[in-house]
Amino acid sequence: MEILQGKFIGHERGFGFVKISDEIPDIFIAKNNKKDAMNGDIVEVRILKEKHGEHNEGAIINVVERNTKQVVGTFEKSKNFGFVIPDDNQLGTDIFISKSNFAKAKNHQKVVVKITKYPRKGMKAEGKIVEVLGYAYEAGIDMLSIIKQYNLLNEFPKNVLEEAKEVSKTEIKPEGRVDFRNKEIFTIDGEDAKDLDDAVCVDDNGDGTYTLGVHIADVSNYVKEGSLLNAEAIKRGTSVYMLDRVIPMLPKELSNGICSLNQGQDRYALSVIMKIDEQGKVIDSDICKSIINVTRRMTYTDVADIINKTNPKTIEKYNKYIEHFERMQKLALILKKRRLKDGYLSLEIPESKITLDKNGIAIDVKPYETNFANEIIEQFMLTANETVAERFYWLNAPFIYRIHEKPDEEKIKELNKYLFNFGYRIKGKLDDIKPKAFSQILEDVKGKEEERVVSNLLLRTLKVARYEAENKGHFGISSKYYCHFTSPIRRYPDLFIHRVISKYLAGEYNISETMKEKFEKQAEKYSITSSECEQIATKAERESEDIKKAEYMQSKIGEEYTGIISSITSFGMFVELESTVEGLVRLADMKDDYYIYDDINKQLIGKETGKTYKLGQKVNIEVANADKQTRKIDFILV
Repeated sequence: MEILQGKFIGHERGFGFVKISDEIPDIFIAKNNKKDAMNGDIVEVRILKEKHGEHNEGAIINVVERNTKQVVGTFEKSKNFGFVIPDDNQLGTDIFISKSNFAKAKNHQKVVVKITKYPRKGMKAEGKIVEVLGYAYEAGIDMLSIIKQYNLLNEFPKNVLEEAKEVSKTEIKPEGRVDFRNKEIFTIDGEDAKDLDDAVCVDDNGDGTYTLGVHIADVSNYVKEGSLLNAEAIKRGTSVYMLDRVIPMLPKELSNGICSLNQGQDRYALSVIMKIDEQGKVIDSDICKSIINVTRRMTYTDVADIINKTNPKTIEKYNKYIEHFERMQKLALILKKRRLKDGYLSLEIPESKITLDKNGIAIDVKPYETNFANEIIEQFMLTANETVAERFYWLNAPFIYRIHEKPDEEKIKELNKYLFNFGYRIKGKLDDIKPKAFSQILEDVKGKEEERVVSNLLLRTLKVARYEAENKGHFGISSKYYCHFTSPIRRYPDLFIHRVISKYLAGEYNISETMKEKFEKQAEKYSITSSECEQIATKAERESEDIKKAEYMQSKIGEEYTGIISSITSFGMFVELESTVEGLVRLADMKDDYYIYDDINKQLIGKETGKTYKLGQKVNIEVANADKQTRKIDFILV
């Protein structure tokens, strides 16, 4: 039978999948067929004749490369030996620790352990403790554990910091740049934002068209190719946001200082000036090196108060700029209308806002509130990213695109099974689906009870967006050309693109073949590394939220809530509360009947009573248990 190579993704229940590529469906690996593979290992897998649902089934025949070198977990100590139970429950093995390798760790402490022997023939992995982090209940240890688990670079090397301090002293001069310092230009961000990398301005041309200026911090002017700062930024790939802390891609001397578009200070920028017609189409554009001076640093809340006319004090404070924000609102509405017509997926899935006390303990969880001011910035940044991507695509320039491919046909079929319960269906050719087919569903469910669940189902069906040197379009925003250009302070692909643009601008859109070849190789390399860094950052950020949600719900055990069924599986159903907290109601805890999982209609049916539980259904639950160590929350039905 065929033998393939791929990455093993373990599951806490013992089985797993091998990911070969985006084109080939993952291969299911039963618990007794995973050999000695650990989560993340590169393995060779032999395809078996059996099928497991929609997946081919396989057996691992060889571990090619071990990808786990050290593990973070809880030390369980006995007299002569101990074990480290990994925080990563997908890993598939505890780590045996001999007495000589305890490193003064105490029972139940969080530790970092280096693997010295990998699992073999039924025996557990072995290791030695290299760092003691502290007890799980101590302030900050939970976040530190995640940082260590994902090998996040929490501190900058001394020589990188020294280079950053030196670079930040660079004098800002207007020579060789378009001078926009006399224009009204605004940054609009959250209240706590410190790294301000985008500023905007809008002019009404009086003929039904608008001129949108998007000014992005010219980070490439300071982070030069071959510098220590650049090498460090490549390694980090992205800034990581973990509730009470940020692990930045660049030192604060740059991210919060010389690169940040702070109010009233001269700053270098890369500016995209776009003329937009009444239908929201960019009919003319220019990209240039510029110097700007931000007129006012605005927050989303203040801008929302101005355009909604809800806060007289705010309106009075910014009275002289009100017309500018009203122009922004009009243009953003025009752009959004055009996008929705094209099939842009406006998924209404709230993010979580988790409030911590001074000791880092979660004291509140609720949906993160957004307003139309957020929408203004989103529409302007999308437009700038598309304009830049299209310009450099037609220049045939080396580039990093942000791509989002069409969802798999099998996944759409699976989605339709779920949607059937709500009376909806994805229409069109499933092997060549259009974004409009998805956006039509979102339109149909808008304002209805099932909106949140359906939005989540659609999100799970979509592929993960990634970086690539070849343009393949972006399904989610229904765009032929798209890139990440607007956040060079916190994302490396944006910084790389700025460097390419700067070279082309210096040579008036023409560079040598040698330089082009060099940039093409870099684009391919950095697309891969940046996508990998982004995936790690996303996991770390998600885990930090899961830990704090479980911590918050520990104080709510015994309390009752109303939620909606967000997912149904063969072992139970997940219920999401209004606060965005999600917990599991296990089949074993549903005592009123014996429930059967109906895989076709994705529901649970009581054998004796015929009682049915479906997606989107409201249920009353009681919080039964919450464990921040395992990141799990258990509910029981009331």
